[in-house]
Amino acid sequence: MRLCISLFPTTIKPMNFLFSPNHVQLLNSCYPPTSALLTCGPAYAPNSQELSRLTYYASNHPGKLAKIGSELEKRLKLECRKAKAGNLRSRASLLISLAIFRALATECRRDIALLSSSLISSVDATLSAVPTDLEVVARVASVFTAWTTYSNGQLIGADRAFTTDYLSALNSWASLSDHKTSDVEEQNRTRLIGFAALTSAINSEALYNDTHQFRAQVATIMRPILANIYSTSLPTLDQQAIEAKESSSPYLSEFRTRPALERRAASIHLHIDGDKGPSAQDVCAASLRALLSLLEHANGSQLGFILRSAFDNLDELKAWSSTDHCLWVAQKLADWSQYQYRYAVPTWLVERMLDSEDSVEATAMHQALANMVITVLNSATPLINLSTSDIMTNFMTLVARRASYNPEDALLPPLVKCISALGTHVYYSDQIQDLAVEAINKLNHVEVQGVVVRGNVANDRVRAEVIRVLLAGLVGLMHSADIHDTPSPEDGRKRSGSLSSPKAVSPSIDVVLSQDAGADERASRRTKISPDIWHETLSLLCDRDYSVRADYARALRFYISKELPKHPDYDDGLNPQNVNKTALVFAGDSGAKFLNALHAYADILLTTQGLGLSIKDSRSASSASTSDADAGDKNPADLDERPDSPTKTERSAALQSIHAPRGRKISLAVKLLDKKTKGDSATLSDYTDVLDTIMLVHKELPVRGLLSGLPMLLALDAEEDSPQAFDVRKRNAKALMLAKVWLFLGEQWSSPELVSLAEEAIKTSTVQLPASEPPELGAYHPATAAVAFPDSPLTDEEKAWRGVDASKALQLLTSNPTIQEATGLDSVILNKRFSVKWHATEALQDSYKRSTTYENTLREDGVSPLLKLTPSLMRVDNMSMQSLARSVRGVGVTDLREALEGRSSMSNPHLAGPPGRASSISTLDRPSSVFADSRVSAGGGQAKRPRKKRVVPGNPADVKDVLNRLGIGKQNGSLLKASFPALQREGS
Repeated sequence: MRLCISLFPTTIKPMNFLFSPNHVQLLNSCYPPTSALLTCGPAYAPNSQELSRLTYYASNHPGKLAKIGSELEKRLKLECRKAKAGNLRSRASLLISLAIFRALATECRRDIALLSSSLISSVDATLSAVPTDLEVVARVASVFTAWTTYSNGQLIGADRAFTTDYLSALNSWASLSDHKTSDVEEQNRTRLIGFAALTSAINSEALYNDTHQFRAQVATIMRPILANIYSTSLPTLDQQAIEAKESSSPYLSEFRTRPALERRAASIHLHIDGDKGPSAQDVCAASLRALLSLLEHANGSQLGFILRSAFDNLDELKAWSSTDHCLWVAQKLADWSQYQYRYAVPTWLVERMLDSEDSVEATAMHQALANMVITVLNSATPLINLSTSDIMTNFMTLVARRASYNPEDALLPPLVKCISALGTHVYYSDQIQDLAVEAINKLNHVEVQGVVVRGNVANDRVRAEVIRVLLAGLVGLMHSADIHDTPSPEDGRKRSGSLSSPKAVSPSIDVVLSQDAGADERASRRTKISPDIWHETLSLLCDRDYSVRADYARALRFYISKELPKHPDYDDGLNPQNVNKTALVFAGDSGAKFLNALHAYADILLTTQGLGLSIKDSRSASSASTSDADAGDKNPADLDERPDSPTKTERSAALQSIHAPRGRKISLAVKLLDKKTKGDSATLSDYTDVLDTIMLVHKELPVRGLLSGLPMLLALDAEEDSPQAFDVRKRNAKALMLAKVWLFLGEQWSSPELVSLAEEAIKTSTVQLPASEPPELGAYHPATAAVAFPDSPLTDEEKAWRGVDASKALQLLTSNPTIQEATGLDSVILNKRFSVKWHATEALQDSYKRSTTYENTLREDGVSPLLKLTPSLMRVDNMSMQSLARSVRGVGVTDLREALEGRSSMSNPHLAGPPGRASSISTLDRPSSVFADSRVSAGGGQAKRPRKKRVVPGNPADVKDVLNRLGIGKQNGSLLKASFPALQREGS
């Protein structure tokens, strides 16, 4: 039998070949004879003619493609096992099988889904069997690249076995991309092949087809990219990043949008032996190109998965301590992401900080994340759609929680810079004002309620630290918003001195900002923070903790110098031709109220015997102290009661939410004036802070500061002091402070007599006020220590020194012609105005009093007076004009009640009287809006309150009209009014 077989070998072989399926015959014919396998190198290519027949057959018979792939897979896995054992012929046959797979994937791209399972399974099996054979790996990479080029990836996630094989192959490519060996040239070659395969997967639809699988794939892809980036020096990264960005192919950027037939798969070849091997810079460039391609294709949610994967891989790599590399990566993530999705980078960084905030000690990861946020926000990269409000809320939450564990937490200074950096991205005019509102609301809550303490620390210390951090962040927010603005010549002239050559002011009250020299495209052009908003923070001047008082005084001076709106009539100096004297003297706007409250709290700070209130006191003051609460809650609404003002039940919830805490603050401030209260009082440093603040007010707001502040100074000078040693030294400090204010006013208003009087008193002073230095804006600094009064025995000079005579100073000011010209008032009226008895309680009540101006009209009913008046003045049949004055709500019982009582709505001219007669608008019994809020008229008298109007019975026509609109009355014809009745009449 053996002899017969050996004599007729050619007879048996054709018989086996004859009974094989056609696709198997075509596949087998692509291989060279077994004896020639070792000699077909180095190309190891299949028979070209037979391969063409196979691909032509497969493309014309798609149903056979799966069978061809299955047969080729079986053969390839067998060759892998033998090649792994060292069989060279099987290795050569394996290379040929991979070439056949690539040819089938390229030529049968329309039906590549039928070949996908066998191809990916073969790729995974080959990478698992011979991962160190670079020639085989390069051939496998070419096959994998061909599949990723033409596949739509729909099998990923749908077919479990296919998904497992694909993720396993992707993990193998990631391992090769981070391959480490003693041979540097072999290591670089292996990494380049791995990154070539990963880049093809990044540019493929297989990555983006399924959201769940996208996260799993990205977690695998990001690991080698980050590992190579963190192992490369920063100068090399900068150079390679520029080259990668410049050499980025527009073909790859538009790769996913191209039809499959127009795509071209990259061919990966092994580096030729003998040539100079690839360098580490080449590997770095490959990893950066992969990262760039990934970011260019990712949308917002996908970018979030990329960042989360980056965080997880940095945890595994323990790379958070490499802060410089972390900052570099964060910056490139923002720069290379798509324009409309870049906001996800800082958002996810902050979310990561929140997820890991419960650790007591600030780790390297916390520090790195905070610095990454600062880097991204401070960069010039635009972050459109960034939710600054949410990020601000998260930052404040982090501040409170980190401080609750440890008031000296190392993460607090970076968080201040994070809050400040939010001001560098201003995308709408009121953005900084909205962020300031959130910060001030948080400040008010912490001021009254305190902070929940989680660590073994004192509650007062945690509370003070949180307030200080928020204040520093708030100042930094305002400063960073304007850091790119170019100062105008008017601003420079105003800062250098707007009056007649005054002497240089102390640097401690001049907050000087470093402005960029040239124009910047990032100039914010934002609206300034309204005094109504900052008004809510003034009570911090009287906080029980000096470090809080000192930080707030600096923040307040910054606000006055840079944010507080200056009156347009005297922005350019005291030019009598430009000053609207009536508006300056009798203005009742938010700026005047802000100054009233500022002087009231400054007086409380210097006169109270017990600063600050405990949480228990604040709660009792808001609930049990009825007399003080009435003075605070009732006064803002009832001091200027008018017949047409809404009742308490008709007020909006927004007004009630604003007035309630304001009334409570008045009651708390009044409680501080109680002489029976004992506790901490003002220190020498507090007098310096008050002095710097008052002088800055007079510098920035010369006329209004004089009108609102001089009565407070006179009242402070007239306060009676006890003969105790501590009180005598407080009196001397107050006298020295007032003397310096008189000196400043004398220089400002060109009064040599007042300057001489103040200088003479200052020379003989027995007390010295400490100097103050403003810290860096927008940065955290340690708590400022207060300079206390000395406890040594009193000397005769201290007992005898009295300072400047306030009556003489007042006489010199009221007789000053410059002041008279600026205010438009003579010395008699000025003296009468300044001599009015001033009290902090009344000043606070005036500062919270409701406005009667146009702004208040908008706040009451939400309808502009212009829209109310326009329909009455334009009696035209214009549906669009009438729709402006209509309310969005329907007609209801309120309209019927108003019609019965005769109170026709101004917003509806049809209810104002009989048809054909325009509504008359009378200003009788109504004071002017300019004088409505002033306590003193031009002649010094009290403004009269308007008389209450008698309710006039309703007009029957008005009642009938409302009933018809409600559908109760008789309906004649259609309820719809024609838009063009004249045209309809002509047509009829």
